[in-house]
Amino acid sequence: MNATTVAVDLAKTVFELAISDEQGRLVERKRLSREGFAQFFANCSSSIARRTGS
Repeated sequence: MNATTVAVDLAKTVFELAISDEQGRLVERKRLSREGFAQFFANCSSSIARRTGS
C-alpha cells in the first residue's frame, strides 16, 4: 500500500481507518479489532502518529 495519510476513528471495540494517497483521495477503508489495528501498523514500513481532537 502506498498511503500517505491514515485517519483513525477510535471506538470502544473497533478502530476505523480511512487511508488516502498523496492527492488526498480515499483509497481504502478498514474496520479493525484492537489486534488487527496493531498488526496493521506493525506491517507498515514507517508511520507518523498525530492525535487530534479531545
